[in-house]
Amino acid sequence: MTLQRTVQVISLALFLLLLGAAAFRFAGWLPHDLFLRLDPAAALLTGLSARIWLGGFLAALTLLAATVVLGRFFCGYLCPLGTTIDGVDSSIATPIRTPETKAPKWRRFKYSVLVFTALAALMGVSLAFVVAPIPLATRFFALLVLPALQQLADLLLRVAAPLVEWLDLPGLLYLQLPLPRFDWQWLTLFLMILVLAGGRWMPRFWCRCLCPAGALMALCAWRPIIRRRVTDDCIDCGRCIRHCPMNAIGEDPRTTTHHECIVCQTCRRVCPTQAVLFSTRSHTDAPQFPPFSPYRRGLLIAGASGLGTAAVTLSGAGHLLGDTGTRRTLPPDLIRPPGARPEDDFLRRCYRCGACLEACPTNTLQPFGMAAGLPGLLTPVIRPQIGPCDPTCNVCGLVCPTQAIRPLPHTERIWAKVGTAQILRHKCLAWELDRKCLVCDEVCPYDAIVLERVTGIKVPVPFVIENRCSGCGYCEHHCPVEAMPAIVVEPMEALRLAVGSYRKKGQSIGLTLELRRKSPRIENDQPPAPLNGGDTGSGLPPGFSE
Repeated sequence: MTLQRTVQVISLALFLLLLGAAAFRFAGWLPHDLFLRLDPAAALLTGLSARIWLGGFLAALTLLAATVVLGRFFCGYLCPLGTTIDGVDSSIATPIRTPETKAPKWRRFKYSVLVFTALAALMGVSLAFVVAPIPLATRFFALLVLPALQQLADLLLRVAAPLVEWLDLPGLLYLQLPLPRFDWQWLTLFLMILVLAGGRWMPRFWCRCLCPAGALMALCAWRPIIRRRVTDDCIDCGRCIRHCPMNAIGEDPRTTTHHECIVCQTCRRVCPTQAVLFSTRSHTDAPQFPPFSPYRRGLLIAGASGLGTAAVTLSGAGHLLGDTGTRRTLPPDLIRPPGARPEDDFLRRCYRCGACLEACPTNTLQPFGMAAGLPGLLTPVIRPQIGPCDPTCNVCGLVCPTQAIRPLPHTERIWAKVGTAQILRHKCLAWELDRKCLVCDEVCPYDAIVLERVTGIKVPVPFVIENRCSGCGYCEHHCPVEAMPAIVVEPMEALRLAVGSYRKKGQSIGLTLELRRKSPRIENDQPPAPLNGGDTGSGLPPGFSE
């Protein structure tokens, strides 16, 4: 195995290890979002759209500075998406390649993608989730590959259960793996197929022609300090030209388009006379010319298209989300994670990388659809029916690379109200059918639900005390009513702050959010009357057994 392949495998393994550590809540000395911080395209587009500079962007800036010296080494050695593309290309591409006459024209297209997305971001619409390589790779591996592997491992454990029982290994017999499931999996897979399928046409098609991070690094690597050179031992055999995965070598093997070279050193390995070296001196460079002079019209069209796309997006009714001074058309299922910033700021910052979704211990965080328009696509929302939001958990804010979700301490976390529960009386077992049910009251960690006696109903019925409700969704998740539960959480009165204390703000508006231990209570009834109506057979409410 070559040095490049070894480094690629190690880098991809580290990337997957950090993803797995986030999924299983393992802490380490390396941040879980290390690779996300290194993506210069994601950093640029997020910085422009949110009008911010984050300390996490310093890693991307350092990478660009290193590119000035070493060339596009990140693309050839460290990028997990590039490594994945290389692996797929090796299985679908033809083993012997001929020089591609259209490659120089096509590879300029990545600058158009960069200009398009940068001007759209300048207008406030971030498209980093579609084009930035590390968020793409993170979402693919975290939300598709890792859950599939967990499902496979669980299947193997169940198949091997008789053998494990015979070997008397109770640890394996009762081992239960988390089995997360996510929405919009087919969109994630479709986007990755588009990225990988280009290899059937030309090697590293994405890296050559579309990647905006590659375009940024190409601009920095226009004349790197350490670059390819060819000695007089060259015999013009052309092997380096045919084997270069980026088509960075001209018709004369002594010339190199350095901003396209990913320093993979394939040309050096295939050279029969060892005439190729990588050093700080080179007198055989390709002629240097302004990178955009022959493509000004294309860049102007791309920029205008980016501005037009942002204008159309911002003029949609769905973009009223989070605007001040206007009526908000908030979808009822748009329940953001605790600590999420105000909607506009949140949308401009969010990578849609899926890191928070993968790390969520209850699997309640899911990618959102198109109900809020293109800006809201694949952003995280709480789905209480899948799982409740643990009021003692703040992991989503800890793994967010852009602080679209603030990393709240536990004393602040319980005050981060994400919505308010509402009882659908026409579905509630107690309200509609006179059947005993204590489930929502039992599971509420904030004691925000009370049971009261009302005229005309034989059993106590639930009421929500709104200033105690945080919207955690325990009631909705555990409600025994099938299909749509009889109690649902909506983003009504959600508390979302860009800065400041959630506790102080919550107290100032009259919230009394506090985790407490309690037993079921029946209000307006001294002493509590026996629950003797609507018997379901056992005489006990749903969720209870003798």
